[in-house]
Amino acid sequence: MLLFSSCGEYNKLLKSQDPDLKYSYAKKYFNQKKYVRSATLLEEIVQYFRGRTEAEESLYLLAQSYYGQKDYVTASEYFKTYYNTYPKGEFTELARFYSAYGLYLDSPDPRLDQTQTYESIQQFLLYLEYYPQSERAKDAQSILFELQEKLAYKEYLAAKLYYNLGTYRTSTMGNNYQACVITSENAMKSYPDTKYREEFSYLMIASKYELAIVSINERLQARYRDVVDEYYNYMNEFPEGKYIKQVKKYFEYANSKIEKNY
Repeated sequence: MLLFSSCGEYNKLLKSQDPDLKYSYAKKYFNQKKYVRSATLLEEIVQYFRGRTEAEESLYLLAQSYYGQKDYVTASEYFKTYYNTYPKGEFTELARFYSAYGLYLDSPDPRLDQTQTYESIQQFLLYLEYYPQSERAKDAQSILFELQEKLAYKEYLAAKLYYNLGTYRTSTMGNNYQACVITSENAMKSYPDTKYREEFSYLMIASKYELAIVSINERLQARYRDVVDEYYNYMNEFPEGKYIKQVKKYFEYANSKIEKNY
């Protein structure tokens, strides 16, 4: 009976022409965590409140209603509408934070398109620019690092795939070993503090070694020297690295070949 009564009440509200009544019930439903109902009512009346004291709160509640439904993309759009409309509003800091945080929660697996991850990073950077002393600043910085690590891991997966594909050619970067080197170099520049830095460094020396092995005579010496140079880069940065045994083999082979050609 309570369920039917509740449904009847809500259906009557949908037909009502009284925006103030709908607003009061939208807040009631929001507090009851009935976010679909609150969002539906607020969608109908948020434009009506333009210029009124309720306008700011109603727009923020609409964003939070979608956030409560875990529709983070729609929520983010409404949060952005809020803080662009009310740059000094009562809920502006929260709107900026939740807009970024919702996209973080919705950030997909590293193997998938990372558009939302990039957008979340951009919004967190703006949040920290506006509110560097906020109580949420530390959380924002921690999440930023986590998102950047996700992007670094995506690049690591790409570099590793190129390495595994070996001598098959790519459409844009030639040999896959060369593509692995380029991808790894760019990742290390973009994410210098990543925990995958040693993996990138190893993939670079391994790829350069493989490039030397299949090289034509005119490029052979230069590519062996590339292996030696990359070995010293690795050893300087990771003197106790987990790939030392293997990179030493690459170095010794390449170095011996250089010596024999002089």
